[in-house]
Amino acid sequence: MFRTLVRWYDLAMSRCFDRLRSPFLLLLRLVFGWGLFQTGKGKLENIGRFIDFLTHLHIPMPAANAYFVASLECVGGLLLLLGLASRLICIPLTVNFIVAYLTADHDAVVNFFKDQDAFTSAAPFLYLLVSLLVLAFGPGFFSIDEVIGRMRGAKQLT
Repeated sequence: MFRTLVRWYDLAMSRCFDRLRSPFLLLLRLVFGWGLFQTGKGKLENIGRFIDFLTHLHIPMPAANAYFVASLECVGGLLLLLGLASRLICIPLTVNFIVAYLTADHDAVVNFFKDQDAFTSAAPFLYLLVSLLVLAFGPGFFSIDEVIGRMRGAKQLT
């Protein structure tokens, strides 16, 4: 009886839910990749305001950082949408959102244990979370990375 329950549990958890991983990662990449692209594009279109914002936060070399961050978000969003170099682009994106937390939402980080709602409602939270998820689990089956891996004959962990 116990073995039967374990077998059914294994069937439900590992086989059924594992099949949801790639569609879930695709949905995350599409939604947040598009949002990230739009955010980066908006920053590039209004680069003066973004430079002023970084200046207000006392970021060193605000103009250079503004162009870098806006371009990173724009290109990173497109790469996430396509599922191309996904894990690679998630490394600078993760660093970018950690820096965003530490500069623009410093109070949310400092008061994390007092007020988790402030941390999770901060602007960089979802983008940081998605970057970490794609970094950890890869882009999934429905990605150009997977196609390239199959063409090379390499085993992909998706």
